[in-house]
Amino acid sequence: MSIFSALYDKAMTWSRHPKAPWALAGVSFAESSFFLVPPDVMLMPMSLAQPHRALFFATLTTLMSVLGGILGYFIGLWALDWVLPLLEGGYAEYYQQARGWFTSWGFWAVLIAGFSPVPYKVFTIAAGAMHMAFLPFVLASCIGRGARFYLVALLMAWGGTGLEHKLRQWVDRVGWFLVAVIVLWVIIRYFVLSR
Repeated sequence: MSIFSALYDKAMTWSRHPKAPWALAGVSFAESSFFLVPPDVMLMPMSLAQPHRALFFATLTTLMSVLGGILGYFIGLWALDWVLPLLEGGYAEYYQQARGWFTSWGFWAVLIAGFSPVPYKVFTIAAGAMHMAFLPFVLASCIGRGARFYLVALLMAWGGTGLEHKLRQWVDRVGWFLVAVIVLWVIIRYFVLSR
């Protein structure tokens, strides 16, 4: 079955749409404070489909992500009691980890979270909840998020159309491999280890 190649084709077609940067900006903003999907999911195909605009996409993603992070900061500062029950649904462990990191590293915790694949929104909310100084928070966010998004965009632009065609050839195999890994993980986690 070529489910993944069909999805890949749609993603590449959509990534060339004139309104795609608006969607990228919205996802980048929302992901830093409350949304689940990371902007890399859009940044990668857009930079791959339009390598000449990769730097623009990286800048847009970074700017909107930092602005969303500022919203997350103020949610933590002013509305933590309202948000905490929502974090208990699946991010409680990350939130406690973020608090521990802030106690030890402060500025560096935000910078590392901005670059790494951990849920950044948890760190933005924790930064506000722990009353981290605002300007160091913004600076760490700019550096961490910018480093990540520029790296992603530039790697995709560097690969260009050649990488786009190679990915198209392999996307079904990689997709089914990932599905198999996830199914295996679920079986091991919930049926083998839970006994």
